[in-house]
Amino acid sequence: MLIRIFSGEPSSMLSSMTQTAVDFLALWEVMENKVVAAIGPQSSGIGHLISHVANELHVPLLSFAATDPTLSSLQYPYFLRTTQNDYFQMNAVADFVSYCRWREVVAIFVDDEYGRNGISVLGDALAKKRAKISYKAAFRPGADNSSLHELLVSANLMESRIFVVHVNPDSGLNVFSVAKSLGMMEDGYVWIATDWLLTALDSMDPKTVDLLQGVVSFRHYTPESSKKRRFKERWKNLRTKESSGGDDGFNSYAMYAYDTVWLVARALDVFFSQGNTVTFSSDPNLKKTNGTNIKFSALSVFNEGERFLQVIHEMNYTGLTGQIKFDSEKNRINPAYDVVNINSRGPHRVGYWSNHTGFSVEPPETLYSKPPNTSAEHQRLNEIIWPGGVTKIPRGWVFPDNGEPLKIGVPNRVSYKNYASKDNSQLGVKGYCIDIFEAAVQLLPYPIPRTYILYGDGKRNPSYDNLISEVAANNFDVAVGDITIVTNRTKFVDFTQPFMESGLVVVAPVKGAKSSPWSFLKPFTVEMWAVTGLLFLFVGAIIWILEHRFNEEFRGPPRRQIITVFWFSFSTMFFSQRENTVSTLGRFVLLIWLFVVLIINSSYTASLTSILTVQQLTSRIEGMDSLITSNEPIGVQDGTFAYKYLVNELNIAPSRIIPLKDEEDYLSALQLGPRGGGVAAIVDELPYIKALLSNSNCEFRTVGQEFTRTGWGFAFQRDSPLAVDMSTAILQLSEEGKLEKIRKKWLTYNHECSMQIADTENYQISVQSFWGLFLICGIVWFIALTLFCWKVFWQCQGLRPEEEGDEVRASEVASSSRSGRSLRAGSFKDLIKVVDKREVEIKEMLKQKSSKKLKASQSSVETP
Repeated sequence: MLIRIFSGEPSSMLSSMTQTAVDFLALWEVMENKVVAAIGPQSSGIGHLISHVANELHVPLLSFAATDPTLSSLQYPYFLRTTQNDYFQMNAVADFVSYCRWREVVAIFVDDEYGRNGISVLGDALAKKRAKISYKAAFRPGADNSSLHELLVSANLMESRIFVVHVNPDSGLNVFSVAKSLGMMEDGYVWIATDWLLTALDSMDPKTVDLLQGVVSFRHYTPESSKKRRFKERWKNLRTKESSGGDDGFNSYAMYAYDTVWLVARALDVFFSQGNTVTFSSDPNLKKTNGTNIKFSALSVFNEGERFLQVIHEMNYTGLTGQIKFDSEKNRINPAYDVVNINSRGPHRVGYWSNHTGFSVEPPETLYSKPPNTSAEHQRLNEIIWPGGVTKIPRGWVFPDNGEPLKIGVPNRVSYKNYASKDNSQLGVKGYCIDIFEAAVQLLPYPIPRTYILYGDGKRNPSYDNLISEVAANNFDVAVGDITIVTNRTKFVDFTQPFMESGLVVVAPVKGAKSSPWSFLKPFTVEMWAVTGLLFLFVGAIIWILEHRFNEEFRGPPRRQIITVFWFSFSTMFFSQRENTVSTLGRFVLLIWLFVVLIINSSYTASLTSILTVQQLTSRIEGMDSLITSNEPIGVQDGTFAYKYLVNELNIAPSRIIPLKDEEDYLSALQLGPRGGGVAAIVDELPYIKALLSNSNCEFRTVGQEFTRTGWGFAFQRDSPLAVDMSTAILQLSEEGKLEKIRKKWLTYNHECSMQIADTENYQISVQSFWGLFLICGIVWFIALTLFCWKVFWQCQGLRPEEEGDEVRASEVASSSRSGRSLRAGSFKDLIKVVDKREVEIKEMLKQKSSKKLKASQSSVETP
């Protein structure tokens, strides 16, 4: 039984291909012996070759340094990585790019399996963050400085200043050396290196650090432990004995190699403790090939290899590098990395990354007990010193150094030219939108070389969808004009913050409404009139009930009392009631009611004044709904999105829609009407309609409500970082009031028209406006009636005659059900009599009854 450890470390004296061949032949010689496990190699490229042999011989292959993500595929079932997969490292790099809010990076990598596959994974990870690799700069293994110089010069022509370096340690530092000579390690540049850099620094001259000022690098995270500290001390002592001075050559891969050897040893112990044996057999498919010295027949298949691989996969213990346990995809659990910033004092850890919580300043093992949380607001890193010694996060991009200015497409309009049009000035264009764009550019902290290019033939308004397509196709860098932000367009370009609100409205001809003889009824809705009338009757009835026993004006024949109720009720509307209230409850109820009447009168007067004062206009078209069902022609502005919206979203037949060229066509089509070859209404955006109404001397009006709410913005190419900066500049213009100044300069009209038709329903008062006041009034009435009824009931009880003996009681018990009903009827009549009597009479009767009871009690006491 043999456990083979081999490095696969490329020699500086040999080419990459030659070294790979030498390592492979050395492996082959070893595999001719009986091997149960192989540890290594350190190169991902050699790992691909050896994995094929391991598959055939069923020998588990454990690598502590081959990080290529593709080695974890189903193609290599016997390959097991004891270090971290580069899949997680590339996701950490993508998270870092997103954390700093960058959108594009330049990838510099070695053109082999390790480099290509790692950068491929990085591209996928960036795509999830809405970022991308804008340029891939690949160089062959062992490239000289001249090749690297040409490569970096090409990369420096790109607009992105974020460079991700994923190379081998033997050539990686040469990249930074050439970059420094080109001035690419200064302020404004960002360099991100994968774990190779810190591995190389661990065994290099400390003076090399001066070359890497401001670089951010990732390193495999290994938690601190006493076991780890003891191992490092032993390693240092061992290296001190073997070499005099210099670096001890220790790095994180040394600990992974140490853990890998112990992993195999522990797994073998478990393997044998389970009663397994080690046997080998010959594979009949492996025969000696003619014309070669390779002895295929000498190779032996490890019969228990699959079982041994399963034992290794199920191991779970703590080593120098942390918990050694594998998931279902054969990756180490809890992947984590140190985020290291190299400054004048050397490498400095600024935080950690893990797939559990993303970036944090706390060690990952302290967060595993908490729920996973990778949300943006919980990401934390300490301060980073970037190239040039700055601490502010660099912008990460500049205009490409290719001598080409920003190509700006401007719609060559034939109508509403105050928004954007051709001009003979130096810019070549002018208008409201142009002034806003220029004002925003002036606020940017960097210059923008730019040139304006008119889009369209100048005979008709160009199609704005086609203009957006030109930006998406890279024919324009940005489109500037009255461009509406709609969903379909955002799929192809990025818009800035809207600089003007907009939305589709319907414009139709209007005429003056005829005056109605019943206009005095319009201030209130039908429901309000009905409720108000009922309340007047109710308050009259309640006042009569409360005043009838006290006030002579509320007494008399029934006819007179009914007339009094009606008269008193409606006379309160004008506060002209002639009857006085005497009772306390009556006065309280009347006081509350007069307050309600005051509010109702004031509201009625205000509403009627508005209805009679405002000019009433009417139109056959009431809004978008009536326009859809009318089957009459509809006008839209040529080139705008209104045509597609009406057809695709509202399902209006294209034959009904008539494109109109300019304002003259608008006015002519509306004046002619559908019977004269014109249109019934026009659907267009609100800013254009304001200008149209002003130029038509307010002959037309918008009908219905605005049925879409959008805005105008500038369209940039997808993921353009300039769009974000321009949005910030537009917000600053808005906050400083400069947007309003530009609007007044270009969009001030001689005639300001009321946009919508004034609807009388807007001035009508409904019950909903007064239900709170009516509720208070009802509660007061209920309380007053309750107190009145309680008082009457108490007086009625006091006036009931006393029974005068057992004979009366006996006759009451022996009475029939009919006589019982008569008694109840008599009691109700007595109650009505009490209510109908004057309050003075009731008090006199109660006084007399009280005197009789007093005399009767005195005579009973004197009788012996």
